[in-house]
Amino acid sequence: MLTENGSLLVAHARHAIASRLGLDFPVPDDAPALHKPGAAFVTLTHFGRLRGCIGSLTPQRALGEDIAANAAAAAFHDPRFPPVAPNEWGDLQVEVSVLGPTEWRVCATEADAIAWIRPGVDGVILEYGAHRATFLPQVWESLSEPSQFLTELRRKAGMRLEHWPDTMHVGRYQVEKFHDA
Repeated sequence: MLTENGSLLVAHARHAIASRLGLDFPVPDDAPALHKPGAAFVTLTHFGRLRGCIGSLTPQRALGEDIAANAAAAAFHDPRFPPVAPNEWGDLQVEVSVLGPTEWRVCATEADAIAWIRPGVDGVILEYGAHRATFLPQVWESLSEPSQFLTELRRKAGMRLEHWPDTMHVGRYQVEKFHDA
């Protein structure tokens, strides 16, 4: 169902960014999929380099609203980057990743987590106490070794790297991803 609306989802993300930049970008068509609850990440790249990535892990609002809000947040509020400038617009690439449901498991060891997650397939969430972080499945392209993937995810979450808590919650999910043509 989403596959046929992929370009529409990207257009909604682009429209949200263009509107904030004061640029003219046509209002995308509407589709029933946009009104159903959904969670999405919007990833921006500029000349192949990450320029912003913000998203939702669980459906809290209609998918179209989630995409628009996360596109604006990725472009203007990702704390790792300055806000996107109008002169970047023409070279900005937009990718929308719509998340499927998350399966959770307590993994007492890193080896348990490695045995459960599927490299190249799963997005992964690590959660322990107040620490939480995720990597989309696309991150496997640059961190293909599972142990390294989990180490960097723990670093992102602000967890101690020398210790794997025996009550670590590990979530896995898949995405449908859509990007500019």
